[in-house]
Amino acid sequence: MRPLDRTSPLPLWAQLATELRERIALGEFDQRFPTDEELVHDYEVSRQTVREAVRHLGEAGIVERQRGRGSFLRRPFPLEQPVAAFYSLARSIARQGLAERSHVLRLEPAADAQAAGKLGLPAGAALTYLERLRFAGDEPLALDRSWLPAKIGKVLDAAGLERGPLYEAIAVHAGLRVTGGHERISAAVPDVPTRRLLGLPPREAVLVVERLALAGERPVEWRVSTVRGDRFVFTWDWPAA
Repeated sequence: MRPLDRTSPLPLWAQLATELRERIALGEFDQRFPTDEELVHDYEVSRQTVREAVRHLGEAGIVERQRGRGSFLRRPFPLEQPVAAFYSLARSIARQGLAERSHVLRLEPAADAQAAGKLGLPAGAALTYLERLRFAGDEPLALDRSWLPAKIGKVLDAAGLERGPLYEAIAVHAGLRVTGGHERISAAVPDVPTRRLLGLPPREAVLVVERLALAGERPVEWRVSTVRGDRFVFTWDWPAA
């Protein structure tokens, strides 16, 4: 158990919710989730702070509060995504009854030789770098790092990207419709900053999804997504022989 940082700009309830998520992922509460009184005592916070943290865990589908009985863990089911065709993470989340939203961490001009090469551009080409934390309900699900040609990126705005999908914004503001692309999926152990953003305990694996999105034959986005391996699975179907 880590003490909360009272000098941090992050609210105490949000720190507590993140701390509890990590302890849940480590299996500390498999037998019993602590009462509000125990959390108030352990973390030296108000009852309101505890209730707000537990409420957000409830909205994320992690904890269920029952009147007169306290709070209990709900075993989270992974979000399933068939990959036989082009898909959208936002729509996949919404189809499974969860609210989808994004928090834009960075949207800025950039130069990246590797990303430019993926986009079929010269190494020194002007790009736009977009970094978003994606949520399913109140729970962080994925960290997206995207590079776009500057002509496309400059028409995007952070507020719009927090309200709606990236490809819809590209269609509306750049007049380009993403029609397909290529993906590569691998497993990895995230670095410490990524792990903290996603609320993962140490040594928890993630899925790394590299995507080149195309509008016809034109590359419009190179993306590297780090997705929580405990909450997201890809599925395939194939016809019987």
